[in-house]
Amino acid sequence: MDEIENDEGTKKIRIGEQPITLTLKKCELLVTNGPTKGTRVMMDKGVFSIGSKSDNDLVVNDGTVSRRHAEITNTQKGYLLKDLDSTNGTFIDNVKILEAYPNPGSTIRVGNTAIEFAPKDEKISIFPSKKNKFGKMIGSSLEMRKIYGVIEKIAPTDITAIIEGETGTGKELVAEAIHRFSHRASKNLTIIDCSAVAENLIESELFGHEKGSFTNAISQRKGAFEIADGGTLFLDEIGELNLDLQPKLLRALESRTVKRVGGDRHIPVNVRVVAATNRSLEREVKEGRFREDLYFRLAVVHLYLPPMRKRKDDIPLIVQHFIETYNSRIAQGTKINGIAEDALEALKAYHWPGNVRELKNVIDRAITFCQGDLLKLADFPEAVVKGGGAVAESASASGSGAQSGEFLGIPDSDLPFKEAKDQLLENWEREYIIALLRKNDNNISKAAKTAGIDRKSIQRILKKFNLTAKDL
Repeated sequence: MDEIENDEGTKKIRIGEQPITLTLKKCELLVTNGPTKGTRVMMDKGVFSIGSKSDNDLVVNDGTVSRRHAEITNTQKGYLLKDLDSTNGTFIDNVKILEAYPNPGSTIRVGNTAIEFAPKDEKISIFPSKKNKFGKMIGSSLEMRKIYGVIEKIAPTDITAIIEGETGTGKELVAEAIHRFSHRASKNLTIIDCSAVAENLIESELFGHEKGSFTNAISQRKGAFEIADGGTLFLDEIGELNLDLQPKLLRALESRTVKRVGGDRHIPVNVRVVAATNRSLEREVKEGRFREDLYFRLAVVHLYLPPMRKRKDDIPLIVQHFIETYNSRIAQGTKINGIAEDALEALKAYHWPGNVRELKNVIDRAITFCQGDLLKLADFPEAVVKGGGAVAESASASGSGAQSGEFLGIPDSDLPFKEAKDQLLENWEREYIIALLRKNDNNISKAAKTAGIDRKSIQRILKKFNLTAKDL
């Protein structure tokens, strides 16, 4: 596993590369002069506040220090110290600043209090786990065992993490494992899918609302942060979060408080946040679609989940798990004892554009059609048997839909011409919209722009075929 560290100190663990260490950026602040002399605190998050008010990260009981005096932010260029319109100013090595980057060993002065600034890196050795499953995740490949090793290290902490991977790779299972093996396991794991909540309701979903704060707000309601208090909040598809709401999320993370829609009270919350995305958030930041400061705050650890096509050696173990799960659920009837070798080889040859989720659906279908106690090649879809995943990938990459009659599903020639034509067009429409959305990161707005149609047209087609963008 190769740990790649950006200038801003974000740790990215790229699964599938050589392992070294996980480096966590931390900063120690030591009060060297003033009423709270000797106080020592470790900064291990994106933004760190200094002031006399009791909810600051470093509380300075000094009458010359403002309630919210200054803050230190971990940015792309390093630690940035900002004065927050304090009464008596903020200084670095006796130079008054509005904002500046202190050097290691610099003395920060707020009021009559002097603070020594000492960045410190904590290096954690990460070794692949020896397990072939972790929580609900299945896989003995090196790529997966490295992920298990990382989770084992970070789960007991309160480190925030971003999980990046294609749709269907199991990002939610990683979040569940992080929660399950943490000290928060006895509390709630609250899940919010940012792509599934209407833009005008997402703020209420996250932060709650007061009665009468908007139409249909007939009663007071807690948001996800309050529900998750003491536990873990999993923000799925964080890349879909509206830019206008991102500053409010950042404030909630930094202040550890939330304000309900229509309310005026800041409610304390104790929540660990894990986020997931099928996009490259780094690219989203560069293109102005995701706030840089929020990204840095979330991506203390950045996990990349490999697609199914990159860990095909795990397929036999995963298939066996699905079979065992099926067998455990049936009280009577024929149980499945395994899968034929040629069928297993076909599964390993397939490209799996839908990843583990697609594999599960294919196995469930095969079990339904199975005539005995062994899954055979004939029980599987023709696209899988003939390696249709490569076709699907080609369609997805080009955005042009299916590329062959077999992939489209040429109708029976016994059908009347008009019925056959309508069926073929319907097949094409379905495959085109799937490929279009996959090419555009399952983002309906981007897909509509690429195709030259409006969002409602895509939503209509999805509804017609009982599809959702998230599941493609």
